Amino acid sequence: MRIVVLAGGIGGARFLLGVRAYAREVGAEVTAVVNVGDDLYLHGLKICPDLDSVLYTLGGGADSQRGWGRADETWTVKTELAAYGAEPTWFGLGDRDIATHLVRTNMINGGYPLSAVTTALATRWQPGVHLLPATDDRLETHAVVDLDGGQRAIHFQEWWVRHRAEVPTHRFVFVGAESAKPAPGVLDALGAADVVLVAPSNPVVSIAPILAVPGLREAVAEAPGRVVGVSPIIGGAPVRGMADRCLAVLDVECSAAGVGRLYGGRRAGGLLDGWLVAPEDEQAAVPEVTVRAVPLWMTDEAATAGMVRAAVELS
Repeated sequence: MRIVVLAGGIGGARFLLGVRAYAREVGAEVTAVVNVGDDLYLHGLKICPDLDSVLYTLGGGADSQRGWGRADETWTVKTELAAYGAEPTWFGLGDRDIATHLVRTNMINGGYPLSAVTTALATRWQPGVHLLPATDDRLETHAVVDLDGGQRAIHFQEWWVRHRAEVPTHRFVFVGAESAKPAPGVLDALGAADVVLVAPSNPVVSIAPILAVPGLREAVAEAPGRVVGVSPIIGGAPVRGMADRCLAVLDVECSAAGVGRLYGGRRAGGLLDGWLVAPEDEQAAVPEVTVRAVPLWMTDEAATAGMVRAAVELS
């Protein structure tokens, strides 16, 4: 069995723990196509938050309490940068994390594409899945906001980390998407997939940037296997993160049904064949999509693997 997962953020990384556990039980191959819309350059370093979250989480190096970054992190470089007054001060890089960014940046400056760099980094972390960025090209999520007396676009990280999503926001744009190409291996993986899983990641800023790469939405819609999504909303609230605020910008209801309708049914021109929701959302209905209610709290790896098993069975 070949499983492809569209993922981003901490939710996507933790979901992949369950996908990997399930895959080991049944002997399946897993390819994770990961969002790069959060990527940015800081202090001359190429930062890939979602790719790193997956690497650290699957590799056993993530800070499980904080929910992001490295375990046992130290902050000497951040303190020294602050002493120099170096901007930006609102985004902190830990010392262990910086080592990853240094290796990545040096390789990119040496001419290696992001997909090749990710494969190289994975030789240390051994994630147990084939990890691919959605694209090797520049693709950044920006928010169009009212700020400093006018309307302007700011990087998603600034919108969320610096402003805590508390500035009036009009829309999100995926800068560079129109000229981006799927990273090598992405279309091949989707074309051979027995099942495609849409992780319980933020649908607006984690999954949508993946689908914004020309050819990727079509490849998912035309995948030979079934496409099953997992709701990131339980009982009208996001499992974690800011999905509710992002959905509000799109004027989409923050509910399992609202997100399911946002993706849409494949037979109606959307993406999904199946949609997993939590028991408290069992009345959620999505046109042309089979909806099934199962426990969705990712309390541990076994519980998450159970979610994955249900998704595959639904497929």
